Order: sequence, then structure tokens, then C-alpha cells
Amino acid sequence: MKLTLITLFVLFTASPSVAQNKLQLEVRAYRQKHEHQILKEFVDLLSIPNVASDQPNIRKNAEVIIEMMKRRQLSPRLLEAKSTNAPPAIYGEWTIPGAKQTLILYAHYDGQPTDPKQWHETRPWQPVLRSAALETGGNIIGMPSPNTAIDPEWRLYARSSSDDKAGVMAILTALDALRSAGVKPTSNLKFLFEGEEEAGSPHLAEIIKLNHELLQAEAWIICDGPVHQSGRKQVVFGVRGDTNVDLTVYAANRPLHSGHYGNWAPNPAYVLARLLTSMKDSEGRITIAGWYDDVEALGETERSAIAEAPQYDNQLKTQLGLAKTEGEGKTLLELINLPSLNVNGMSSGDVGALARNVIPTTATAVLDLRLVKGNDYHRQVQRLTEHIRKQGFYIVERDPTPEERQKHPLIAKLIHRSGGYNAERTQMNLPISLAVIAAVQSTSPDRIVKLPTSGGSLPLSIITKNLKTVTITVPIANYDNNQHAENENIRLHNLWEGIETYAALMTMLH
Repeated sequence: MKLTLITLFVLFTASPSVAQNKLQLEVRAYRQKHEHQILKEFVDLLSIPNVASDQPNIRKNAEVIIEMMKRRQLSPRLLEAKSTNAPPAIYGEWTIPGAKQTLILYAHYDGQPTDPKQWHETRPWQPVLRSAALETGGNIIGMPSPNTAIDPEWRLYARSSSDDKAGVMAILTALDALRSAGVKPTSNLKFLFEGEEEAGSPHLAEIIKLNHELLQAEAWIICDGPVHQSGRKQVVFGVRGDTNVDLTVYAANRPLHSGHYGNWAPNPAYVLARLLTSMKDSEGRITIAGWYDDVEALGETERSAIAEAPQYDNQLKTQLGLAKTEGEGKTLLELINLPSLNVNGMSSGDVGALARNVIPTTATAVLDLRLVKGNDYHRQVQRLTEHIRKQGFYIVERDPTPEERQKHPLIAKLIHRSGGYNAERTQMNLPISLAVIAAVQSTSPDRIVKLPTSGGSLPLSIITKNLKTVTITVPIANYDNNQHAENENIRLHNLWEGIETYAALMTMLH
């Protein structure tokens, strides 16, 4: 049996030292003593709406986090972009005399937009506890009184409870636990909490350039995303890139009675459906020319890590009610290392009680382009554009004029949204990579999962391009957290374990 360098390293470091065990127990004891306090502070933070475009509330979030960091003596301040109305990043630091290395711990405090009507019995920014996951019959329970035991299987439901205010709470609470135990970090620590990650981080590069020296570090440790579907902790060395496109097709310039004009006037919903169908085959492979041409192949270490990870596809299919998946037999972990094209949503006319017998004037889809190492997001959008043009569409970047409507039978408005970034991946056998693996492994009796790439996206390429550093992601949320969707939640056990994980990372040997 051939063992990779990472496998050998983990075999020799899987058993935590006496000091690591002692620290973990001290961190756990601190958390157990302060669970009600931690939960209250978290609920207060989650109660503030945090969509990046909501300027008053995103500023309120920043003010609250600044106060949280002041209480922890982190000398916090806002890092502002020069651009008008850009959400600020929040910076703090804990300098350790004699430390030879600096780490930056990153999380983001903004969240995805959401429709409150889609949430079950609750509202996005009115946090509630449930006795278990909603899908398994979890009931709403009141916030516990000070003398009531907190069940780690309870789930806290609110927007950003998992993605990504849980990261903010885990990092700051880990600091509390270290200070309570009289333990100093082994590195100088800097903290960067971003305020517009879910909007594509359009100002992060500007903020970094304005604070280039301040944000220097040997590595950035990213707290975002879920643990492995098996429940095991994991360390992730890369993320997909991401960019989004609005696509609108046009028909008649006013709604038409479907009886009087059906079979004669084109229906934009059908036009859009045919166009989208042309982009993928029945197995889910993207048929846009050149889509996979730039993909940087995984090395032996990355391929071995995927092979060693728990294979969870069959369990996921059962949980999600799927009889078939895409990918021509490839596993989920293999497929997230390929670029994807997703339809985030479609709209044309109305459904349900508002449905009417009309032919709509337009049909719109929002497309999500996920990229892997080697792809360039501008180039992928251009490939998408060329594909649409090859299907016979006249492409515009604003609503078509009456003259254009008369001249062109197929018209598509294509808007490339602001933000977006490329994929990033750190080598898994660097000294800092091995140190992170060992630190996370020290907090778990189970072999942790090591992945070359996450299915999700983060602006890590912006960080590495501008700061010439490396990034490693250590997620903490439960995998069934409904991030980006209604009924987002965090399992309290995952938050508790996340605190222990980040205390270990702050004190890791390197």
C-alpha cells in the first residue's frame, strides 16, 4: 500500500499530546461554564439583518462586532474602501511577544438575501432554537433559562447562523477560552471579518491594497463552510471561484392573452428553457465550447486525499430523495473539482394563485458559474456569451430598442454581475498545511478529512493574488445547515466543537 506524505504525517500525529489534550479539556470546560452567555451573544448578533446591500444594518453589524472585539482587547477598527457605501471589513489583532509567525483568521459577517415568507414558522433575523433539525421533526423551544442545561443537538435557526456568523463566534469564543486558561497563542493573530463576501467581495481587493502591510501574514485560516457529510472534521485547501450572470430573453412588448395569441406569439419561457437546455447534456456535462479546457489537473496528493475521504454519495441520495445524480458516475468529491453551471432561479409570468392565462413579455434566469483552478471567470463568461450567440441570439447589455425587437427574432440581455473571482488551491504538503492538519486532528478521535477543493466559493484568490500568502479553510458548520436557503441553522454541537478547533489552531505547533 502506497502512503502519501500527508497520510504518513497524520498517522504520526493523530494521537494528541498531553498538552493538547489538556488544552482541549480547558477550552471545553470554559465553554460548558459559559454556554448561556455564548448563546446570548450569538443570538444578539444574529438578530441584526446582514445583507451587504442593506447599508444601515450592515453598519450596525460592524458596530456590534467592533464592541465584541473591544471586550476581548483586540484593538479593533474598520477597514474602509474608498468606494461609496462599501461594507467595511473589521480588523483586530493579538500580538504575542517572541512569536515568529503571523496568522490571519478570516470569517464574514454578511449573509445571503432571503425571502422571509419561505421560512417555516420563523423569520430570518429572529433566531429560534429547535429541538432537532426541522426536517426530522424538530420543534421550536424557548431560549433556555440560566439554570437549564443546553442540549448540543439543539439547532439555532437564523440567517447566517452557520454561514458565517458562526465563524465569528467560534473564533472570538476560542480567544476567551485561551485567555481564561492563561494560554497564549503560538502565533501573532490578526482577524479580518468581511462584510460583503456573499455579494462577491467586490471591494476586498481595494481594502487589501489600502492596508497591504497591515494584512501581511504567513497564512490565512478561513472559518467558513460545513464539515464533511459524514460528520468528520475536515481541512480544505482550495475553493471554487464564482461569478454570476443575469440572462433575460424577450418576446412581445406587452403581455398577450394565451388563447388569442398562443401558438402564434413566441413564449419567452420556452425560448429560455431551450437556451438553457443547450448548455448541458442529459448527464449534466456542460456543452459550452471550451468550458473544461483550462482545468488544472489534480496532483497525486490531491487525488489520494479524495480517495481516502469517506464516500458518502449513497447516503446523500437517500437523504435528499434523489434517484439519480449527474456526472456520468463520478462522485461528488470528484465533481466539485470541475467547473459547473447552475441555474439559481428562473422567472416568467406568475404561478400559484397569481397565475394568469397570458404569454409573458420576458423570461429571466440567474446563472451561477463555479470555477476551479485554471479557469478565469471573465473567460468563462465570454464562453457563455459566445455559446448564446451561436444559438442565434442578438446580445445586448440593456433592454432592447423597438428597432432591435423588429430586426432580431432572438434577443438576450446578458449582465455580468459585479464581484466574482477565480478559484484558489494551496499545496497540501506545505509545513503550514501539515501543521493545520495536525492541529485539527488533535481535537478529534476520528481521522479528519482532507480535501483539495471545496464545492463552495470564497474570495481566496483575491487574498493570495494581492498578499502572496496561502489560505487554508477549516469549516465548522453541520453539512445540513441550509446555508444560502431558507431555514438556515447551526447545530450547537458543531459550534461547540468549532470553538475547540480554533483554539487548537491558535496554539498549533509549526
